[in-house]
Amino acid sequence: MHSTNSWRMFDLCKFKITLALLILAFSASPVWGQKSKGNYNFLEFNQKPYYFGITLGTNSSSFKPFRSKEFLLSDDIRVVESVKGPGFNLGIVTNLKIGEYFDFRFLPTLSFAERNINYGKSSRQYPNSQRTVESVFVEMPFQMRYKSAPYRDKRLFVIAGVKYGFDVASDSRSKQAETLVKIAPNDFAVEYGAGIQIFFPFFIFSPEFKISQRIGNTLIFNPNLEESTVLEKVLSRTFTISLHFEG
Repeated sequence: MHSTNSWRMFDLCKFKITLALLILAFSASPVWGQKSKGNYNFLEFNQKPYYFGITLGTNSSSFKPFRSKEFLLSDDIRVVESVKGPGFNLGIVTNLKIGEYFDFRFLPTLSFAERNINYGKSSRQYPNSQRTVESVFVEMPFQMRYKSAPYRDKRLFVIAGVKYGFDVASDSRSKQAETLVKIAPNDFAVEYGAGIQIFFPFFIFSPEFKISQRIGNTLIFNPNLEESTVLEKVLSRTFTISLHFEG
């Protein structure tokens, strides 16, 4: 009985995957897109060499701590782990067409993010602690976007690019930071993601998800702070869901 249910679940999953692949194939086919009817709103926007818009989004950010050799020698700190924090984005979209299927995009954004590092202590004398980093980033993402052929005023796309951000709320230079793990205010990251364009009469609605992976170490090492010495490096990562309104 269990085996029969497992095969039914497998067949159902296989059907869903096949259906999704067929839809994706038809959407991405230039021939299908050109012959299909219903691309009325798309034809009007397709004549524009560039357009602008706004973007709203929510993000989930986290650190990826790498433990150093000092962590093995520490008598107090037994656990170092990351906890995700919420945030949101607000920005401007600038889109420049490059041919039929490619766009160059620049999206200056104000991003609010929270990231946490938890320290588990072995002694009651040294209670567990958490380093919370609340950031306000001014971000400058540069992206390339590849789009499928349109089908009924919709088209899929994938994006890839790089981003520079500066944390205007960073406490790394404050006096209080001498007793905290310091995180660099500068942020360089690579980004990749996907989404769908939906063409309405007066604007383009584009839900999108993307992942931002920081390039290089974000930890500012402090030899006088045990919470810092037990770490070799810290990377940051952000998952963002955005809603673009363009036209």
